[in-house]
Amino acid sequence: MTGNEIRQRFLDFFQARGHRLVRSSSLLPLNDPTLLFTNAGMNQFKEVFQGLETRDYKRATSSQKCVRAGGKHNDLENVGYTRRHHTFFEMLGNFSFGDYFKADAIRFAWDLLTKEYGLPADKLYITVFREDDEAERLWQEVAGVPKSRIFRMDEADNFWQMGDTGPCGPCSEIHYDLGLEAAEPGREHEQFPLDGGGRFVEIWNLVFMQFNRDSSGAMTPLPHPSIDTGMGLERIAAVLQGKLTNYETDLIFPIIERAGELFGTTYGTSERIDTVLRINADHARATAFLIHDGVLPSNEGRGYVLRKIMRRAMRNARLIGKQEPYLYQLTGFVAELMRPAYPELMESVQRVARIVKDEEHRYATTFLVAEKVFSDELAKLTDKVVPGPLSFTLYDRYGLALDEQEEMARERGFEIDREAFESEMQHQRERARASWKGGEKGAIAPAYQQLLEKGRTKFLGYNELQATSRVTGLLLNQQLVDNLGPHTEGEVVLDQTPFYAETGGQVGDRGSLYDASGEQVAVVLDTYPAVPGLTVHKVRTLQPLHMGDELRAEVAEPERLSTERNHTATHLLQAALRQVLGPHVKQAGSVVEPPRLRFDFSHYAPLDPAEITEIERLVNQQILRNTEVSTNIMPIDQAVATGAMALFGEKYGEEVRVVSIPDFSKELCGGTHVSRTGDIGVFKVTAESSIAAGVRRIEAVTGDVAVSQYQQTSDAVHRLSQMLRVAEPELVEQVDRLLAEKRQQDRQIEALKTKIANSVAGDLEAQSKVKNGVRYLTAQVEGLDRQQMRTLADNLRNKWKSGVIVLASTEDGAVSIVSAVTKDLTQKIQAGKLVGALALAVGGKGGGRPDMAEGGGKDPSALPQALAGIAAEVEGKL
Repeated sequence: MTGNEIRQRFLDFFQARGHRLVRSSSLLPLNDPTLLFTNAGMNQFKEVFQGLETRDYKRATSSQKCVRAGGKHNDLENVGYTRRHHTFFEMLGNFSFGDYFKADAIRFAWDLLTKEYGLPADKLYITVFREDDEAERLWQEVAGVPKSRIFRMDEADNFWQMGDTGPCGPCSEIHYDLGLEAAEPGREHEQFPLDGGGRFVEIWNLVFMQFNRDSSGAMTPLPHPSIDTGMGLERIAAVLQGKLTNYETDLIFPIIERAGELFGTTYGTSERIDTVLRINADHARATAFLIHDGVLPSNEGRGYVLRKIMRRAMRNARLIGKQEPYLYQLTGFVAELMRPAYPELMESVQRVARIVKDEEHRYATTFLVAEKVFSDELAKLTDKVVPGPLSFTLYDRYGLALDEQEEMARERGFEIDREAFESEMQHQRERARASWKGGEKGAIAPAYQQLLEKGRTKFLGYNELQATSRVTGLLLNQQLVDNLGPHTEGEVVLDQTPFYAETGGQVGDRGSLYDASGEQVAVVLDTYPAVPGLTVHKVRTLQPLHMGDELRAEVAEPERLSTERNHTATHLLQAALRQVLGPHVKQAGSVVEPPRLRFDFSHYAPLDPAEITEIERLVNQQILRNTEVSTNIMPIDQAVATGAMALFGEKYGEEVRVVSIPDFSKELCGGTHVSRTGDIGVFKVTAESSIAAGVRRIEAVTGDVAVSQYQQTSDAVHRLSQMLRVAEPELVEQVDRLLAEKRQQDRQIEALKTKIANSVAGDLEAQSKVKNGVRYLTAQVEGLDRQQMRTLADNLRNKWKSGVIVLASTEDGAVSIVSAVTKDLTQKIQAGKLVGALALAVGGKGGGRPDMAEGGGKDPSALPQALAGIAAEVEGKL
């Protein structure tokens, strides 16, 4: 059975039992700052389990792409050295949201494994939480597992919790006996639940989410217990395909073989080569998927982890002699191999290859730098042991792996302090975990959860900009209150609202709240979703507000209309970018607000003026056509099948809103838009720049703002044409002429200054003095700038062979100083010290090399006396 068949059979099995098939979410967790990457199938259902989100189904199944590298869940250092550790993997799962519970979860798991997959029942072992009598009984009654193969374990192994507080419960794990050949030598006698050195492999974890833990640690039963299960696709594939290691399954081994071809070697040649091939196969999968999902190599956050993954692959390849770029080819092979399950990878294959290849070139350069730093640092050591902190810095900052360092150290007769290095590495892991706890940011105030339980906010803003609403919640400092006094900043929750809550790049609406008499009682400063389904209005009150008040909510119309123009223009812009630059363009972020729009997208080169002009032409062409903007609600799979594009940073349910501009743009979007493209008025790009490797940013304006900018620009052009006394069409040509004349004049001025400097040189040489065979000069020169004095001093020094020159000039109340000393004198007379002393005397500072230095000051009146003092100092040293 192939890996693709295993995945499909799992999903088909649960669909046939009433589960909704849910697409894998992105590897970038949306609205969850507690996670570095998506690392489990339940991540996308977290808010459903917490009761913060409801869906139109109670059962779900998915095959979720996951990454565990960095943060709390970090398997990176083990990857390639063990049978089952991975950075990228797929998690098969089935979920119940208050529907079925333990009995059905156990029945489904047992039937799938033993009947659908045909695993022998006598090779399966079960663990349950030590206090879970019910689970132990059900495994016997429902699945027929003898009690002798059911084992009770402690919290560390068989109790699951989402966080310090929230849903939690016992879990039950299913393990498979791979047989004696899987055990480590000397551990064949160990029986389950002892590990046997890898003989017994956990293949499925069933979490029985039945309690809620509060801040005191007390647990109360959940009113609707739920199920969350996870089974690693690579692990079950290894079991079903009779492999001892996940790497030899058809999900990964073809990548190993391709890596072997690129490296000129084969799997099985040696343990070292096999490890390198396993590392590269795994890391190529992680790299391809992470970049496709929008992560780019960088020096912070997710991008830093991706860079570490990529460089770990490259480092290991270098150890077996592969120095040319190769990883970009391997990621392309991954896309081909994974195409049956993830056809979208083919859309970004060229973009991924380019990003990876650029990173490979960058790493090659960095490696050369690291080698030099390593050699320089070793030269400073007094003994033959490389300190751990130094070794770790070379590893972390320059990407020089420990084994690479050990090999380089061994060649030079040194050794690495491994214990100190590991200590530094542990500190880094702790820092990484701490930086991704996301505690405060990830926590949701209980008050918002309480309000959501009372009811979701009904959004009316697609069609209305004002509505009569009832106050259902008032908050002060995230605490529920019965009223808000006047002139207070707080938060208001309404039963229904026309205010759009900030989502998907579109800013929240602003406006006002009025009482029944029409008096303004509050200014709405911002609107945002505290939790999905609950719209919160941040307000500044003018009059008291009370629970249950009936108010008229009114959105600030000019701001909303401007925002709508910019939002629809963003859709037109993305479609135009894909037409002009290619289908690789994908949104990487956006901001839509009243005065402007900002759009980040994947592309590797700056846009040239012709491309920007064409993009503007296409967008404005659609605006002139005044096409109707249509919206439709449909299932997400149907929407994607019709070609609708998903927007970066947006979280979608099963039913989605599709915004279409016929024959030009179709996107999944929950934002507000104009009715017809002509409402946008006009579109103008104001800036284009790079914000990261492979990501460009366009800023643009529409409507009134674009017209205002046009008027300002037109006025400036008109004034310039009057100042230069030419017609506007001839303005550029006239400016070119003036600039050419200025350049010619500048050259003439420089030539004259050089001529003056040369004529001055003879006079200065006549002023110089000689003592003990050394010529020296201290002089004030006028009409020369610092560059000309530097040239003059350099010429005199070269001519004299042995001499000291100190020159100074004044202009506009400032003093410029230059000194030059021939090499034979720098042991006793240094130009930097001469300039420093002279600059100090004229109220400034300066310095430089022993043979050439410069400085300045602010007191020209002190210059003659200061120069005399320097002349005396030089003469004394000669």
